[in-house]
Amino acid sequence: MRHNKKFNHLGRKTAHRGAMLSNMAASLIMHKRIFTTVPKAKELRKFVEPIITRSKEDTTHSRREVFGLLQSKAAVTELFQAVSQKVGDRPGGYTRIIKTGFRLGDNAAMCFIELVDFNENMLSDGGAKKAKTRRSRRKSTGAAAAAPAAEAPKAKDVKKKEEAPVQESANEEELPQPETAQAAAEETGEEKPSAEGEAKA
Repeated sequence: MRHNKKFNHLGRKTAHRGAMLSNMAASLIMHKRIFTTVPKAKELRKFVEPIITRSKEDTTHSRREVFGLLQSKAAVTELFQAVSQKVGDRPGGYTRIIKTGFRLGDNAAMCFIELVDFNENMLSDGGAKKAKTRRSRRKSTGAAAAAPAAEAPKAKDVKKKEEAPVQESANEEELPQPETAQAAAEETGEEKPSAEGEAKA
């Protein structure tokens, strides 16, 4: 029984497995993305992420320890110059595994493993998603709901103001009556034209 033994030997002896993981880690650092099987990618993630964490401290001791694992001067230089600058603020989780389906020959599960900070497409999408938070949505919907509510009374007030002058003018038209018109004509000394004069005209 192999209870509580989670280490995946990948069907290889220790020396072969170590050499393979070292070579894959160097390739991942140099090319930022490699295509492999899912079990190998999961073991590579456990192998390469501590190496990337160590690269954040650029000292001679760190470089020697990383070189002991990678056995590639070009990969060590790339790691400490380019990769460590990008992952400086990230507290772990430097790699991403993207499953791509199954291999035709033996139906093995295949995937990409890549460095998170070097995929520009995913970074731009992540930025857009972070801009929209639940709190901002609630505030925006509340403000949008409050704006029509605030505008509604204003519209009613405007309607009332428009209707008010119309009613006043109607009242003014009702005020002049025939009797008052005759009195005003008498005061000015003008004679009201008679019905006969109108007929002659």
